[in-house]
Amino acid sequence: MRIGMTEIIIIALIVLLLFGGKKIPELMKGLGKGVRSFKDGMNGKDDESPQDDLKKDEKAD
Repeated sequence: MRIGMTEIIIIALIVLLLFGGKKIPELMKGLGKGVRSFKDGMNGKDDESPQDDLKKDEKAD
């Protein structure tokens, strides 16, 4: 069961219609933070507190 290019385009259009163009970057940023947190948890990197992450994000903006 493989997902072809047509299915990917249809899914992307549905997401665009549901969330709008302005909301998608925010969703992807949140998804990236979640993946990073998951990877850090899998690697046992729990030294940083959530406050440290907020400070990094504020500097990046």
